[in-house]
Order: sequence, then C-alpha cells, then structure tokens
Amino acid sequence: MVEERTPRRVHGERPESGPLEAGLLDVERRERILAHLAGAGTARVADLASALGVSPMTVRRDADRLEADGRIERVRGGVRLRRPPVTDEPAPLAKAALHRDEKQRIAQAALALVRPGTAIGIGGGTTALALARLAAAVPGVTIVTNSLPVALALPDRDGVVLTGGERTRSDALVGPVANRAAAMIGLDALFLGAHGIDAERGCTSPTLAEAETNRALMAAARTTVALVDASKWGVQALASFAALDELDVLVTDRAVPEASARAARRAVGRLIVA
Repeated sequence: MVEERTPRRVHGERPESGPLEAGLLDVERRERILAHLAGAGTARVADLASALGVSPMTVRRDADRLEADGRIERVRGGVRLRRPPVTDEPAPLAKAALHRDEKQRIAQAALALVRPGTAIGIGGGTTALALARLAAAVPGVTIVTNSLPVALALPDRDGVVLTGGERTRSDALVGPVANRAAAMIGLDALFLGAHGIDAERGCTSPTLAEAETNRALMAAARTTVALVDASKWGVQALASFAALDELDVLVTDRAVPEASARAARRAVGRLIVA
C-alpha cells in the first residue's frame, strides 16, 4: 500500500502532469513505487501513476531506472519486484542482520506455544534460533534440532538433541542421517523457518535435501508451526516442503501483505501476527 503523506514541493520545480509529481524527488518517488510493490507484489503502470499523482510516462521512466538497478522486473501490463533465483540463499551472517526486530517478535509469540515438559523440534534459520534461546528457559523441555547454531547457542543446557547430517550453507543438518534420526523420534511441536512462502507453493527451501529433512521432521511432529517474517512472502525457493494447509500454526509479523494474510487465514489452522 502506498504511504499517504502531505506532498512536499521542491523549490523552483514546475509541475509536469500530476499534483504530487513536483512534490517528490525522483528517489522518493521510486521508493514509494518499491513500497507499493512490496505490499501488492505486482502493479500496473496506470495504477502506480494514479496512486502517485504522476503521469504514466514518469512511472515508466522510474521503472526503467529501477529495472536497470536490478530492483524490479517488467511483466505484462506492469512491473513487479525482482525475484531472486530460487537457489539463492544469503550467508548466515547476512540473514542474521535482516529484520531482527520482526524475528524477535515472531519468536516471542511462538514461545507461547512451547509447553513445559514437552519435546519440541526447532529447524534451521535465524527466527528459529531466536525461539530456541527463549525456549531454553521453559522447564523440562527437550529440544531436538537439525541446526548447528541452535545447538551451539545452548551449550550448557541439558535435553538438547542434535540430529546429525550433512551441513548446508545455512548450517542446517540435512540428508539421510538427519532423516533417519527424525524417523526415530516423536515431537509435540515442530518450529520451522522458511526461505520463502506463498499461497501456491507454501513454504520453500533452497535445496531438495533441506526440504526432505523438513518433511521428515514434520512427519515426527503432532503440530507444525512455521515462523516466517513478512519479507519472505512472495519469495519462492527451489523445493516446497509444506503447503499452507499442512501448517497447524503460522506466525508472521505485521508487515505481511493483506492478500497474503487472507490466503493464510483460509488455509492455515491458526494465524498469529506478531
């Protein structure tokens, strides 16, 4: 949704075709286009022009610049945010720096689902790691994880089980060893992150092996909880591991696009917006 605010005129600039065009610097106008696409996914040029109060030609010029910068891509009748390659995965340190506040709120909301004396599974990812640090204080909880960062973050805590397996770029343990370990256990609840999520493919991972291990963990759990911040909506990775209707609970943050929230409410057992 485009932010609404009082237009600001740049001194000496003459209006060309719309009430806001003279009031926004080029960079401000382009940022508003990006903000609109972050919420809507795609947009028609005519709709962007109307929302910004500028001419379609101005929007096309902005789109040309944003496309050259690698920020957006053209689609039939409009534009959309550039989608990263389905196999693309940021390095762990880069991921940890993104959306920290949102991930912490999601973890805090998910903590209410962790009951004393239960066995829980925690997958890979920075949001799941934030939950693990909080869940460690819950009395009598056994934590089963295929995430090296989760295990290393709880060095002095009893009741932490590491599955073993082959290490991925994000320091998750996957593959046949991890899958066999998952087949031997039972979990009251499983908490998984995702590289991307959308209504069509559900939760996705950048590798087939990681998706298979996530599914093996889901098969061991009574309840599956996905922890997904709003930046992951509309992102697709290589392999799907959970359709929306396979999730018992989905925890996300307030920046989730409304269309995505509606799709989640229709399909997921319970939606929590932190």
